[in-house]
Amino acid sequence: MEDSVIVGRHAVKEAITSGHPINKILIQDGVKKQQLDEILKSAKKQKLIVQTVPKTKLDGLAEAPHQGVAALVAPYEYVELDDLLAKLKAQDHLPTLMLLDGLEDPHNLGSILRTADAAGVDGVIIPKRRSVALTQTVAKASAGAIQHIPVTRVTNLSQTMDKLKEDGYWIAGTAADNATDYRQMNADMPLAIVIGNEGHGMSRLVKEKCDFYIKIPMVGHINSLNASVAASLMMYEIYRKRYPVGE
Repeated sequence: MEDSVIVGRHAVKEAITSGHPINKILIQDGVKKQQLDEILKSAKKQKLIVQTVPKTKLDGLAEAPHQGVAALVAPYEYVELDDLLAKLKAQDHLPTLMLLDGLEDPHNLGSILRTADAAGVDGVIIPKRRSVALTQTVAKASAGAIQHIPVTRVTNLSQTMDKLKEDGYWIAGTAADNATDYRQMNADMPLAIVIGNEGHGMSRLVKEKCDFYIKIPMVGHINSLNASVAASLMMYEIYRKRYPVGE
């Protein structure tokens, strides 16, 4: 299996510290070593191979700005849905999952993973078809959160929603019509929040499987939000309701 490539200082540093299998660290020739001091110290401690390469080498490997450093790593592994659900059953808090219905922008997925880690979300579920996958662009946009948030890739999202319901989850779709203001959402239950495609929103089958719909009120001239921004608002509203200030 071919190596995946992680680029960017935050992403590479997090890959090292999280213990992700790394085959080699590539450092751009001429980059000031003090700028990569933490990465180099961690790599030395773990006895990783560090190689200096021309900038053109990194340019050829990277799909995103590399900041003079890259890591060749084992490909990111997806978590099986059954394994994720079993793990969550053993925990003592109300779980939250994000279901991404056909997101196409890797920066959106990376940003959602980053916020999911910050807000204590337990996992992200994406479909195998017509959806962005875990790529180096996603890894860099996640600033290392890709190492900590389980991502499950499923064949059929609507069937997965049925399985989640059987496991006790309530599924909330993000929609503009016939929806409850997200500030009035009940978070006192296991939740799965659906974020639709950047351009078309939720697909028909997925929308029909939702238990209820929530919306973000908007008073400006633009009637939609970036998918990762909408997801972030939802995740932190759930956090706010479950963990009030002072508790």
